[in-house]
Amino acid sequence: MDRELSWVLTLVAYCCLMGEGNAQLGVGFYRETCPSTEPVVRSVVRNAVISNPSMAAVLLRLHFHDCFVEGCDGSILIENGQSAERNAFGHQGVGGFDVIEEAKEQLEATCPGVVSCADIVALAARDAVAMANGPAYEVPTGRWDGRVSNMSLAADMPDVGDSIQQLKSKFSEKGLSDRDLVLLSAAHTIGTTACFFMTERLYNFVPGGGSDPSIDPDFLPELKSMCPQNGDVNVRIAIDHDSERTFDDQILWNIRSGWAVLESDAKLNDDPATRNVMESYVGLFSPLFRPSFEADFVESMVKMGQIGVKTGSNGEIRRVCKSFN
Repeated sequence: MDRELSWVLTLVAYCCLMGEGNAQLGVGFYRETCPSTEPVVRSVVRNAVISNPSMAAVLLRLHFHDCFVEGCDGSILIENGQSAERNAFGHQGVGGFDVIEEAKEQLEATCPGVVSCADIVALAARDAVAMANGPAYEVPTGRWDGRVSNMSLAADMPDVGDSIQQLKSKFSEKGLSDRDLVLLSAAHTIGTTACFFMTERLYNFVPGGGSDPSIDPDFLPELKSMCPQNGDVNVRIAIDHDSERTFDDQILWNIRSGWAVLESDAKLNDDPATRNVMESYVGLFSPLFRPSFEADFVESMVKMGQIGVKTGSNGEIRRVCKSFN
């Protein structure tokens, strides 16, 4: 069976299963009430990524950060002072807010009070992946927007310095498996990180100080040259070496070979379960016998998009994404 057809069928089956437990969500939710929803979001994302290619990774990351705090409810979009969730330490560097607001403004002009900001975030992430040459896939919609946004609620976001057990625990608490952890970490196949997040790994690694011994000796000098000690911590470097603007499985090959940029990615090698998941995609097996990385990534994205969904009296449809009604 053709690999592309295989992952499409896998996703269709998965969405049907999810529909049984999440009847409030469905593919094409706005087909009757606002049929322009997905074309509008797709157009706005396309223009944003053409203008700034790094925006694809930014929008993908925005969806992840939204879903991990209070569920996929657009809470990260709110601007309500210094205590707003988006100001949390764990959300440093998260962006794409203007893109979401642009899509919302266009949709409000034609379908006022219909499309949630939470759904726009999920659709924008999907379209961003496609713009980076990743898989196109269907996104169940029907989320409502949350009514709570507080930075204290983001205190337990996954962190680059977390141990593999901490990462597994944080994902498990959201109903995500070890396979989901690997596949969603592989979203780092596009995008950059700041040297701020590299300093301890390169110069003061715990235990023992110095550099993280898991970094390949041939890669270490390159990392240090890009992020020199006492240098500018705001300098940004590619997370997926040599492939930062193309969605592919190169990130897993890099992690497996000691060429991971982020410490949290490298930690996937520290646990037999997550290491075995990586090996299933980039191990010694012939590509003909490996699971489809793209199909499984899509499944994990759709699954993540179901976390903590708000409906009815639990939420609202905001008129402006950065403000509660």
